Amino acid sequence: MAQTPQQRKANERFAKQESAKRGKGRTSTKLKQTSRSPVSTGWLVILAFVVCGGVFLEFLGIIPKLWSTIVAYFSRLIL
Repeated sequence: MAQTPQQRKANERFAKQESAKRGKGRTSTKLKQTSRSPVSTGWLVILAFVVCGGVFLEFLGIIPKLWSTIVAYFSRLIL
């Protein structure tokens, strides 16, 4: 079956549109890659608690001893 002139024009328009689509690739935007730590936040919090918590508890233990030493020193000076 032969094409009519209308069908031929419609086919040419369609072919032109399709070739235009094929010529333009998808516009890909580069996403910023955020560097992630290999250690999760939860583990960092636990590690900080273990390290800093131990130091904090040691200071709490030292303060009364230090205070008693200072008071004993000043009491010797006064008496």
